[in-house]
Amino acid sequence: MRPVWFKRTIVRPVTDFEREAVRHVQRILNCDVTGEMDETTISHIRGFQLLFGLRTTGMLDDPTAERIESTRTYGSV
Repeated sequence: MRPVWFKRTIVRPVTDFEREAVRHVQRILNCDVTGEMDETTISHIRGFQLLFGLRTTGMLDDPTAERIESTRTYGSV
């Protein structure tokens, strides 16, 4: 199920909502909180995707957002 903080795949955030979604993920993945898809954030997303067997794109896509939300809910990340 799609998290409420996520609306569509984010490669480069263009709206305030998307920047806030990126900030949310940056906090969870322990990145600097910038709201931008910088190299560190992309690298952390790729590592998360690899760890959980997702397609390793570095993008904040549906499967990644759903997995981040489910692991956050259970305290795994």
